Amino acid sequence: MFKTLKVDHIGIAVKDLEQAKKFYTEVLGMTAMGEETVEQQKVKVCFIPCGDSEVELLESTAPDGPIAKFIDKNGEGIQHVALRVDNIEAAIADLKEKGVRMIDEVPRYGAGGASIAFVHPKSTGGILLELSERK
Repeated sequence: MFKTLKVDHIGIAVKDLEQAKKFYTEVLGMTAMGEETVEQQKVKVCFIPCGDSEVELLESTAPDGPIAKFIDKNGEGIQHVALRVDNIEAAIADLKEKGVRMIDEVPRYGAGGASIAFVHPKSTGGILLELSERK
């Protein structure tokens, strides 16, 4: 078994990371953390803490990246919701045993050094759900 600990972050797909960051920092008065490029996912990210959770701004670094494809299809906006789990391997195994369709059956590297795995939207009522384990 595994435990879901909290909403880790909300991922928001944006065309221009710097412009989006200005809204959260200058308009809402929030503090942005450093930026990171995750080459495997063809994305540049910036986390903005908000209470116990974070907002993750995601800008594509390639026209064929998942964020670029998301924006082409849906426009800018919420791309995923991430739940923090205490044991990602156990979470994947338990969900698969329960018949949940996974995009990732093996954890992969996520921004900030997290281990992540995505649950397919067909199993969640249309929401791309990310599982995240942070050390």
